Amino acid sequence: MKRTLTMNNGIEIPILGFGTYQITDPKETEEAVFQAIQTGYRHIDTAQSYLNEEAVGKGIKKSNVAREELFITTKIWVENVSYDGVHASFQRSLDRLQLDYVDLLLLHQPFNDVYSAWRAMEELQSEGKVKAIGISNFSVDRAVDLSLFNKVVPQINQIEINPFHQQTKAIKLLKEENILPEAWAPFAEGKNDIFNNEVLKKIAEKYNKSVAQVIIRWLVEQEVVVLAKSVKQERMRENFDVFDFQLSDEDKEQITTLDQRESQFFSHADPKIIHWMAERKLNI
Repeated sequence: MKRTLTMNNGIEIPILGFGTYQITDPKETEEAVFQAIQTGYRHIDTAQSYLNEEAVGKGIKKSNVAREELFITTKIWVENVSYDGVHASFQRSLDRLQLDYVDLLLLHQPFNDVYSAWRAMEELQSEGKVKAIGISNFSVDRAVDLSLFNKVVPQINQIEINPFHQQTKAIKLLKEENILPEAWAPFAEGKNDIFNNEVLKKIAEKYNKSVAQVIIRWLVEQEVVVLAKSVKQERMRENFDVFDFQLSDEDKEQITTLDQRESQFFSHADPKIIHWMAERKLNI
């Protein structure tokens, strides 16, 4: 089973990444990133809005792993989504991360001056400061619109994908547009008591694996990049150990029955959510 996927610009991305969302304590963040890299993760995901780029950078530096062996992602927050905003805030992100470049830069949300911001990201990519550029939380139609009227087709669209919100159609359509899907919140942040779900527990017992491992494997087999997060080293190792078993068609059919076909968090089409994101000024 492949451990990397190839984006539309020919660059490989590790299929399994380590997410840092909601790890806010600087020391805990630094240690979690360090331990994740020690465990074997080579793909680390952060964002301006996580307010932990500096600590993530320290964890990367502490690992002493060669930069070219790592794949680092960060994201531009809504208040910085403009031509000038991308250029200025990205440099600040680089400084916090103590890096000369990032492997993947995403527009975190589909709001504000997306087209000017995308042109700035295309420039950063052509300058070599960013290896790949992409989007996050864009509906498929917005992703295609961005693709058709700009030079660079997004390499990635990072969206919510989990057993309760499977996004089967979106995954298919993104791949048809040559945009790689990447899953955030694969465990739905524990909602609906996911780790005790009877369907998932039964499959996990069959392979002597955990529910988390089954979910990650389910995404890996769909060739979806997946971000898993934990601050516990034992759990990090467990989440990384998913390449020695394969789900059956029956397993996948059972998982399909769990799909609620709606976000487990909020809708990006909800005006209240857009207002909240527009008003969330981080000064970063």
